[in-house]
Amino acid sequence: MFAAKQLAARCARSLGLGDRASALEADAERLAEKFESAFWCPEIKSYALALDGEKNPCRVRASNAGQALLSGIAKNERAADVARALLGSNSFSGWGIRTVAKGEARYNPMSYHDGSVWPHDNALIALGFSRYGLKDAALRVFGALFAAANYMDLRRLPELFCGFQRQRDRGPVLYPVACAPQAWASAVPFALLSAALGLEFDTGRMEVRLRGPRLPPFLDEVTVRSLRLKDAEADIRIRRGSNDDVALEVMRSTGSLSFSIVPPA
Repeated sequence: MFAAKQLAARCARSLGLGDRASALEADAERLAEKFESAFWCPEIKSYALALDGEKNPCRVRASNAGQALLSGIAKNERAADVARALLGSNSFSGWGIRTVAKGEARYNPMSYHDGSVWPHDNALIALGFSRYGLKDAALRVFGALFAAANYMDLRRLPELFCGFQRQRDRGPVLYPVACAPQAWASAVPFALLSAALGLEFDTGRMEVRLRGPRLPPFLDEVTVRSLRLKDAEADIRIRRGSNDDVALEVMRSTGSLSFSIVPPA
């Protein structure tokens, strides 16, 4: 709802509906304040999984907290705590972030929603990490799922796999009835790459921005072809530089499309 109101405000403003845009932005801000008050749990340094019937927070460490970063509803000062919680040993299996952390009452690494690892859930969390400038956290998730994919048939990530702890020379434990292929799992590599590169599009300026771009340790160079914005299109190559920075090369471009590298937000 928060992200929807913000996006609706952007649409309204682009249509010249300034008053409507301001009202939607104010609604989003009030919603964020209520969310923070109701869901933030200092005891677990993360957001509650839910509210119970009496509106008390369910203090369960779960991957859902990462969605607060994806939407942008989380306060800036909370992002690092959420990332630490999600990448701690109870939540992070080595192959990805578990839906429910080890040690919680309902934790079961073989459960569909109570301890397994969902690649698309992890990709959305990585995008949230990137949104708050937590690139090291995003790259850690990227690396974990890349390693997991190397054990999968055709290197194709499934709908989910079990949340058992990663062990040397052994792949992730497959979930018996996971869908493979799975539509949202197929989008995971693209989402992870977008998180690493901080890919942003500005249609008004016809500009593609890379915000704080990084490449994971296993990837020294990546080429993106047919990157399109309106009627413009380009092929670009990103190479690892020194000190973890990257170099951008525009290999081909049609139309009035520009590129820039900007600092993290």
